[in-house]
Amino acid sequence: MSSTGLTTRLTPHQNQMLKALEMCDGAISAQDLHIRLCSDYKTLGLATVYRGLEVLKLHGLVQSRISIKGEFLYGTVQKHQHYVTCLRCHESITIDDCPVCKLEAELEQKFSFKVFFHTLDFFGLCVFCQATDA
Repeated sequence: MSSTGLTTRLTPHQNQMLKALEMCDGAISAQDLHIRLCSDYKTLGLATVYRGLEVLKLHGLVQSRISIKGEFLYGTVQKHQHYVTCLRCHESITIDDCPVCKLEAELEQKFSFKVFFHTLDFFGLCVFCQATDA
């Protein structure tokens, strides 16, 4: 979903959050986003970042996923990514192809439901952690 036109309805902080997320290589925690933004916005509170991320999610601009440590990680919807994550070392590997996109389109059509994003994560043991069990 494009942010063109919508960014005029966002606050300056929300626009900065969106720009910062667009420059990230992957998903980032709210705390790490807060640290990045505090260099420009000294008085920006962590609660403001959390509220801003929720607004961006409701606009369909940001998606979130839960890390193995229970922490929410945020990224832009345009960076449609899925992961396999090792339960032992917590390494996440990006999955290149998404098997859910076709289903998403079918759900939108069948139920007239606007899907902003979906999550698909797999959890298990990476090859290195499997070797330590042997």
